[in-house]
Amino acid sequence: MAEDWESRWYRRRAWPFFRNWFTTDIDELFKETEKMMEEEFKELSKKAPKNLVREKTLPDGTKVREWGPFVYGYSVTIDSDGKPKIKEFGNIKMDSKAGKPLLDVTEKREPLVDVISTNKDIKVIAELPGVQKDDIKLKGKDNLLTISVDTPERKFFKEVELPAIVDPRKAKSTYKNGILEVTLPKKGEKEPEGEYIKVE
Repeated sequence: MAEDWESRWYRRRAWPFFRNWFTTDIDELFKETEKMMEEEFKELSKKAPKNLVREKTLPDGTKVREWGPFVYGYSVTIDSDGKPKIKEFGNIKMDSKAGKPLLDVTEKREPLVDVISTNKDIKVIAELPGVQKDDIKLKGKDNLLTISVDTPERKFFKEVELPAIVDPRKAKSTYKNGILEVTLPKKGEKEPEGEYIKVE
């Protein structure tokens, strides 16, 4: 007896048992992103800022050109509605509508950042690998935290929009093993000026 379309569809979707619409969609998203990045790499390298292009002399005297670093990454979390939420980081910008690079590489990278909100405060966690504590500049104002690093070796910049108004004068921050943690108490009223935050 011939198997009908519905039976074949159900069997394919149900086996292996751990595959469902969500994992299938995420797998496809990863594959499409990787393919797109490979196709656009040559164009990105042509439009890289001058300080991301270097000429190197090999031991035999020949000269080669190096580009980079080009950094593009993303993290996927699930929001309260059960939908995937994608956070991008790096120095390659994506066009969210077209779903491909803008063919624009910036010198400063956006670090990967997580924001955790509690009843009393907001914690911001950022990855800043290869950075010295004294090179990190933080500035808080209203519901915005700016993270920046500007050294010859490492350049990072990120404006983090916070889910509430905070008091940067009472903020605390630590930096260890490439991870920056900033805890900002929530506040009800806006302040006219921003406040710099010292990294401990």
